[in-house]
Amino acid sequence: MEDCIIVGAGPAGLTAAIYLARFHLKVRMFDCGSSRAAMIPRTHNHAGYPGGIPGPELLRRMRDQAAEFGVTREECRVTEIEPLDGCFRISCGDRNWEARTVLLATGVINHRPEGMDHALHDAALAGGQLRYCPICDGYEVTDKRVGVIGTGDHGMREALFLRGYTRDVTLIAPGVHDLDDACRAALDDAGVVLVEGPCGDYTIDGNRLVLDTAEGRVAFDSVYPALGSTIRSDLAVAAGAAATGEGCLTVDDHMRTTVPGLFAAGDVVLGLDQVSNAMGQAGVAATTIRNALNDATPLRR
Repeated sequence: MEDCIIVGAGPAGLTAAIYLARFHLKVRMFDCGSSRAAMIPRTHNHAGYPGGIPGPELLRRMRDQAAEFGVTREECRVTEIEPLDGCFRISCGDRNWEARTVLLATGVINHRPEGMDHALHDAALAGGQLRYCPICDGYEVTDKRVGVIGTGDHGMREALFLRGYTRDVTLIAPGVHDLDDACRAALDDAGVVLVEGPCGDYTIDGNRLVLDTAEGRVAFDSVYPALGSTIRSDLAVAAGAAATGEGCLTVDDHMRTTVPGLFAAGDVVLGLDQVSNAMGQAGVAATTIRNALNDATPLRR
């Protein structure tokens, strides 16, 4: 019986693991190897790293730190979380474990541009021609030519956010633009160019990402897909946890879901999708877990 099982090994899961292990609790974490942090070429927002740090390197250091304190990491994908009487059963296919508490830190999956080759996607991401988080790296596109693939309110808001970094912003419809009069007026006021889709046939030409649109072939220093994401909350929802209409898990101020003993932290929870925010939530969740376990059975050395 584990004290806590953590599902997800991104910044939230690893931070919680470090806290819980340092509380002298028995911790096991499950890592399916798909943390979004691994996609970050170099983060400059994470304090304490002048010059920035690549996402994979940050994760490696956090895994090493968790291992220092005895955290067991399983490289597998969890398929079910089942509430039992006073504990949980966690399954990875036909393998099962039990824990007194569970922390879900499974994050989200970005929707990628349709038809983009996987190898090209990864190369563009590594080279900065493709970016997913203007909060993370909008500074890096200051005064550059930027394209946003998206439409509607979400596409408008991302284009307007990036307008704070550069005057050269183009909003490209993935198909046909779906913008009401208010959206069009706001984009026109900001000087954002509208281009109809569909878009595709992506290539990298020098330092630019080039793509087809209904209005011809265009090139940008960086392109941001504003196509939404899938919140990976299905395991918790299947276990009875409440979620928003978009799929974000509902938690209280202590990161407790609506299922007693089941906690959540990071991008799977509604809030700012940032490494720093995920780590802060993880610290709160881990401390709450420790105190809840102590209330049930006093923790003594």
